[in-house]
Amino acid sequence: MAEPIAFIDGEYIPANEAKIPILEPTFTKSDVVYDTISSTDDLIFRLDDHLDRFENSCQSMKISPPYDRNEIASILATCIDKTGYRDTCTTLMGTRGPYKDILSRDPRTCQNGLIAVSVPYYYVIPKDKAEQGVNLSIVENKRVPSESVDARVKNFNWMDLTRGLLEAYDKGGDSAILCTPDGKLSEGPGFNIWFSKDGELKTPKGNLLEGITRKTIFELATEMGIKATEIEVYPEDLRNADEAFTSTTAGAVASIIQIDGKPLGNGAPGILTGRINDLYWKKRKDGWHGTPVKSLLN
Repeated sequence: MAEPIAFIDGEYIPANEAKIPILEPTFTKSDVVYDTISSTDDLIFRLDDHLDRFENSCQSMKISPPYDRNEIASILATCIDKTGYRDTCTTLMGTRGPYKDILSRDPRTCQNGLIAVSVPYYYVIPKDKAEQGVNLSIVENKRVPSESVDARVKNFNWMDLTRGLLEAYDKGGDSAILCTPDGKLSEGPGFNIWFSKDGELKTPKGNLLEGITRKTIFELATEMGIKATEIEVYPEDLRNADEAFTSTTAGAVASIIQIDGKPLGNGAPGILTGRINDLYWKKRKDGWHGTPVKSLLN
C-alpha cells in the first residue's frame, strides 16, 4: 500500500510515525532550512538545482547535515521509491538538531541533522482553483526584510507569510501576495508572481525566494520567444496587467483572475498562462530536467 515515507535518525519509516524532540530548536525556534522537490512518473525534476539551493541554505545558516550531496540524493530517491507513489513532493530539511546540553541555548553546540519526507504530489493552490483562476489579496502584512531573514534561504520562518495568508482569507481571497516594507510586490506563501503586459512577462525581483519553477518559466519563455524580465513591481503594475499567474514546485502554474476581488485583465485565465502551463507539463512528461529515481538508489 502506498503511503508517505520519512527519513529520520538514519531510518526510513512511515511519515506519521516520525518525531522530533519538543526541546529541539528545529521545533522551538524554526531553526531549519528546507527544499521541496517534485517527481513525476518517477523522474525527479531539476534535482541539481534543488540540491544547490539546499546546500546554499545550509551554508547560510551554518547547518551541516551529516551526509554528502550524493548521499542526500540517494536518501531523497529512496524516500520516493518507498512511498509507492509515482508523482511526489519530497521535502529535505537541514535541522539544527538537539543542543548538547538541555540547558544550553548555543546553536554551535547542536548536532545538525537531515530529515526527508515524501508525500503524494500536491498543489499549493488547489488544482481546480488553479485551473479556474484564483483571487489573490495584496495584504497589509509585509514580508520580513531581507536584512533580517534572507528570503533566498528557504526556511520555516513563515510568521509573515502565515499572517498574510490569514489576512487574505479574512478578505475572501484564495491566497495572499505580500509586499516588501517599502511597498514593492514580493511573493506569496509558497509561490512567485508573474504577469504579462503587452506580450512581455515580468516577475518581481528583490526580497523573495528565487524559485526553481520561476527559473523554469524564464527558460520556457525563451523557448517560446517571449521576453521575460525581473523588475521592481508595485501593486498597480499587477492590477493593470493583461494576465497573471503564480509559479511553484507544488502545482506549477496557477492563473490569477482577480486581485482583491476585482477582475484582472478580462477576468478569465490567460491564453499565455495556459500555453506556458501546457508546455511545462509536456516537457516534464517528456523527461526534461528529469533524473530517474531508480538511478539514485543504492
